Amino acid sequence: MTIESNLYKKSIKILSDLIGFQTISGQDNSELINYCEKILNSLNIETFKVFDEDKKRVNLFGTLKAKKTNGKKPIILSGHTDVVPVSKGWSSDPFTATIKDNKLYGRGSCDMKGFIACTLAYAEIFKQSNLDRDIHFCYTFDEETACIGAPLLIKELKKRNIKDGICIIGEPTNMKIIDGHKGMNEYTIHFGGLAGHSSKPHKGVNAIEYASRYINKLLQIRQELIKRAPKDCIFDPPHSTLSIGGISGGIAHNVIADKCKVEWETRPFNKADADFVTSEMDKFVNEELLPNMKKVFPNSFIRKEIIGEVIGFEKLNESEACEFVTSITGDNSREVVSFGTEAGLFQEIGISTVVCGPGSIEQAHKIDEFIELNEIKKCLKFLDGVKEKSILN
Repeated sequence: MTIESNLYKKSIKILSDLIGFQTISGQDNSELINYCEKILNSLNIETFKVFDEDKKRVNLFGTLKAKKTNGKKPIILSGHTDVVPVSKGWSSDPFTATIKDNKLYGRGSCDMKGFIACTLAYAEIFKQSNLDRDIHFCYTFDEETACIGAPLLIKELKKRNIKDGICIIGEPTNMKIIDGHKGMNEYTIHFGGLAGHSSKPHKGVNAIEYASRYINKLLQIRQELIKRAPKDCIFDPPHSTLSIGGISGGIAHNVIADKCKVEWETRPFNKADADFVTSEMDKFVNEELLPNMKKVFPNSFIRKEIIGEVIGFEKLNESEACEFVTSITGDNSREVVSFGTEAGLFQEIGISTVVCGPGSIEQAHKIDEFIELNEIKKCLKFLDGVKEKSILN
């Protein structure tokens, strides 16, 4: 059996194992991280962990040191371990890998445990190679919920003076280069009013009604964002977006609702639009909504909970990371996307970053999520190229 065949089978085995860990965003991912760490440590790859406050969600960072440095920047192979929740309607168990028609089905197979599996399988090849640059393995938690985990890890990287290198984030791009995307800001707004009998609405403060007014303002601002779009905007849609994700509140038809919450997000293509949305909504709350609520009930409140504010991934004319990937794949094309990644966080601390990984984003977050097996092979071939660019001549 050839090395390539063994490596491919090993990747499929690891991916199947990874899918078996139900690492839905917000839940404990420590078992998966321990699994990954065991593989890396078995190769004497040094690792450290960065936990959340509850010590249940954790990032993992491993370093395979070069046998002799040759002035080359280290490579960071980065992926997130969390997956989105599962909806009803799957044709197979979403947490059991199923292979059919040259596709591997399972939650996270595409987004993005396929890439993580390839890097773990290839770690042994890197270990056996005469490396002249460090190879880092970076696995984060809760990317799907406003990139909560990665900032904690990056803070630790800065402490350890790991602020240079080439970062390859293996989000599903069909192994195409992505060099830009919008930011992603997520908020939950909590409204507190005064309950009462619905027959006397003037004596209460209906949190749902004020939440509705808040949403109407968001929809007005969404139209303003469309008007603010520059003529040369490179994204689709070619403007910053705003979306309402959920609203909940109230206990009965005949009770004035004293609690309500609204969940929403904006994906700004630049900081100016992000600041515009924030300032307009804060002004509306502080000058109109809250004063009217407090006239009836002084203890009324509107509280903004920041779920995450993730900066965008800035498209640069010159990118060492993009050039590195191109030198391996031979593909000079570059694209931008509207979905978010952790790329901007690495870019912000001076690490040249590119998004490039196996699978198609069209399969992400869907019922019967899958990755084509050929994409695994393409990713392994790409890692072969990374190795060839990282060994002593």
